[in-house]
Amino acid sequence: MTDLIVRKLLIDLDTSFPLRWNGEDAFTSAFMNALSMSFPVGEQFFIDSLRRGVKELAPEVQAQFAADVKGFIGQEATHRRIHERFNQHVLSQGMVNHWERRALRRIEKINQKKAIHAVAITAAYEHYTSVFADWLLHHPEFLAQAPERLRTLWMWHASEETEHRCVSFDIYRAMNGNETWRKRWMLMVTVFFLSDILRQTCNNLWHDGSLFKLTTWRSAWRHLFAKQGLFTSSFATWKNYFRPDFHPGDHDDQLSRQWLQTHPTSYQPVGQAL
Repeated sequence: MTDLIVRKLLIDLDTSFPLRWNGEDAFTSAFMNALSMSFPVGEQFFIDSLRRGVKELAPEVQAQFAADVKGFIGQEATHRRIHERFNQHVLSQGMVNHWERRALRRIEKINQKKAIHAVAITAAYEHYTSVFADWLLHHPEFLAQAPERLRTLWMWHASEETEHRCVSFDIYRAMNGNETWRKRWMLMVTVFFLSDILRQTCNNLWHDGSLFKLTTWRSAWRHLFAKQGLFTSSFATWKNYFRPDFHPGDHDDQLSRQWLQTHPTSYQPVGQAL
């Protein structure tokens, strides 16, 4: 169990920013814009899934998870609102959020299943966000050319994703979720996530006019598939999910804690006066 703090991010999201906000790099900007497009509907699904799942636990077990669930929901709801504002600037420049449309259709079908499946899917996606967050925290150079306010947004989000990485997994276990479905859903989520983010990134690049430029795909290769690229260097961490003794808490969260401790002026714990 952890003491999850809900934080209000203190950055300017009223002022617009260009599509290629990450140092004029078309690919990395389009990739991160695509990721942001998934968050409003995705974070809401995670919240709803945990609420459904917790209701099926015995009252005494619900009490054990009450603080963690409250913190998880508070953090995810804050992420959802922040990325809604971020996405407004992206969509106003001609981008189209196809990912959200596909996700909503998928969620409609998932919600017809038992709550434990929704929690398993949430745990799988949370592992993905934790893996990406860990990579981002270890590679701050990825956002080194971004405006400080947007760099702060992504590093804050990454730190909180790392912070609450155990909650949905622990609830799945408390619901007596079995290993077969835990691993099966991770495989299906892998197909959904990778296809969704690549399709949306390509769509963003198409609208941006840089889909067929060599510089775009050089950047894609360097940031995704080179030795220190996201997919290459994160594969082992992703694969750990299939170990029978896996637990998200086994992954080091030092960089997450360090960022939150060294950037106290970037956010305000909710409930505290300015």
